[in-house]
Amino acid sequence: MNRLHAELQRLYRLDATASGPAPDKADEPVHAMVLTLSRPADWAALSAVWQSVQSELGLPAPAIAVSGFDGYQLWFSLAQPQPAAQAMGFLEALRLRYLPEVAHDRVGLSVSRLTVPAQQTEPDRWSAFVAPDLAPVFADTPWLDIPPNPDGQAELLARLHSIKPADWQHALTALQPLQKTEPDVAPSSNTRSPRGFLLSVMNDEALDLSLRIQAAQALLPYVS
Repeated sequence: MNRLHAELQRLYRLDATASGPAPDKADEPVHAMVLTLSRPADWAALSAVWQSVQSELGLPAPAIAVSGFDGYQLWFSLAQPQPAAQAMGFLEALRLRYLPEVAHDRVGLSVSRLTVPAQQTEPDRWSAFVAPDLAPVFADTPWLDIPPNPDGQAELLARLHSIKPADWQHALTALQPLQKTEPDVAPSSNTRSPRGFLLSVMNDEALDLSLRIQAAQALLPYVS
């Protein structure tokens, strides 16, 4: 196992040698969450999320990546796996709080079928993890022109830490009030409360079946 592979395993339980997205595992919670802002890449907006999850929520810094196409990504690592539906709810709450003015279709929320950075997306275009001070350089071209150096990628990841269970629960609590009071949702639908959000995930036929199963399992405390 090389150093980059070891760091991807430590943080995200992902395989650096995989040629495509990690497969869905319906019976397993997730270790990784990815928030993407694209069309266009806007580091000014996403950097506000990167800074706020640390200063306001007390979470460790997520990794920053360029997608290789048209966006930036924040990669969050969980020290202990969490239900996929809960992880999706967390990302959605981040979107609502820190990117409320950004069009919904520009923000990607992913907890399954993740594609590891350092993959070639097009000729002379590579995705990669990037350092915070270099992230603004890629605003017009969110990719590398050459394959990223594996040791350099590993060094960036080695500085990062996973979200501990206590910090995870604290962040969920801090974000929950906003989920219950989102102004653009009718009060009767209650789709942004924890229960309402899980119901929307469970009933959304466009989502992967694994996520809908996780949402159904997470709903059990609400119906007991």
